[in-house]
Amino acid sequence: MPFKIVRNDITKMNTEAIVNTANDHPTVGTGCDFAVYKAAGYDELLKYRQDKIGIVQEGEAFITPGFKLQAKYIIHAVSPFYIDGEHGEERLLRSCYRKSLAIAKENNIKSISFPLISTGGFGYPKEEGMRIAVDEINAFLLTNRMDITLVVFDKKATELGENIYPKLQAYIDHNYVLEKHDEEYGDRCFSSYCEDEPGYYARGIRRVELAEPICESIDIYDECKVSICDDDEDVDKLNKMLNERLAHKSDTFSEYLLYLIESKGMTNVDVYKRAIVDKRYFAKLKNNKDFHPEKIKALCLCVGAKLNLDETKDLLARAGYALSPADMTDIIFSFYIEHNHFDVIDIDIQLEEHGLPCIIS
Repeated sequence: MPFKIVRNDITKMNTEAIVNTANDHPTVGTGCDFAVYKAAGYDELLKYRQDKIGIVQEGEAFITPGFKLQAKYIIHAVSPFYIDGEHGEERLLRSCYRKSLAIAKENNIKSISFPLISTGGFGYPKEEGMRIAVDEINAFLLTNRMDITLVVFDKKATELGENIYPKLQAYIDHNYVLEKHDEEYGDRCFSSYCEDEPGYYARGIRRVELAEPICESIDIYDECKVSICDDDEDVDKLNKMLNERLAHKSDTFSEYLLYLIESKGMTNVDVYKRAIVDKRYFAKLKNNKDFHPEKIKALCLCVGAKLNLDETKDLLARAGYALSPADMTDIIFSFYIEHNHFDVIDIDIQLEEHGLPCIIS
């Protein structure tokens, strides 16, 4: 696979080269820069930079030995600081990827790992930084062969691995495993929580251990609790919302998405950036009411628009799609949507870790 995204420590990557987010002056910064220097051999790498490289302008890149790293080379991309997006930051960030890849090609490097350049201490917005990285890497791979890995590792990613991953595994177990059991044996076996053995679900004669209980208690026979609004003002508001939805009942996917974006007070730019969808692709969708997106793009747009699960199902249905309880990709998207975690990068990492086709790569 020539391009993939993983959650890891860039200094631990076993590729021929890794990329570092460097300062313009021969000094060591925080975050990725400090981690790379520390792992490679702080004094040795710093002396090499001071003696043989010196000052390098933003957007440029240079190569050094990997010293104590597994990687043979370090390519240092002099990363731009993000101000407001109006000071040439995108041009400089794109240059970091282009110059780094050009250096790798010149040195006949066959595999390389990138961090999300500038999105840490340099302040570049994560989704926009990812979009630029994907653009430049894919453009390079159109005419070149190289194994490229984009490494995502930050506090948020670490928390995701420690806290969300076990819940996701339980969610997959509760949906996917049960659905597959029904397909195999035909007869639906109700799941019930084993009070005598917390952390297990009883499924017929089988018991499946969960990473952690989905909730403290589950009873499938609990009556549905309906909250009825007594306040006239709130009732009027709900009726107005209902009437607006009814007025859009025959909308196409494109029309209904644009309506939802407007009703939530978002902008199109907010949505396609969060979805990591190319703006040209979104422009086609916006300008053609009968535009039919691929399912994976439609799911990303649901995340980009921060739709809840019911809204997601409704929007997908307008393109002829449904969320399947027997499809791992659908389950992972459903989990993140249910938990209001609208981050396509994190979803993509989970798809990679579960051996599924990725969104971005």
